[in-house]
Amino acid sequence: MTISESEEILKSIKNADGIIIRWPKKKEEKRAVLEYLITKFEKGKRYSELEVNMILKRWHSFGDHSLLRRELYDNFLIDRTPDCHEYWVHEE
Repeated sequence: MTISESEEILKSIKNADGIIIRWPKKKEEKRAVLEYLITKFEKGKRYSELEVNMILKRWHSFGDHSLLRRELYDNFLIDRTPDCHEYWVHEE
């Protein structure tokens, strides 16, 4: 997916402040949301679960930061320790 395609998809999913207002049903829309959210994290930085939750809460309004955290992990955009105490942006 190109950046312009992703931006077009996000127009109906985020508000003017950049807040994600709904979790989409279509796979390509979900991917666009996840790629947008991962930009809110610094590469090379380690985050606690609480910090990840706080960032995700800041950037969505539909009240399910746990879903977003799991989706980021399941889609290989973030990595975590086995005990889930630390998270970081996945780098290939």
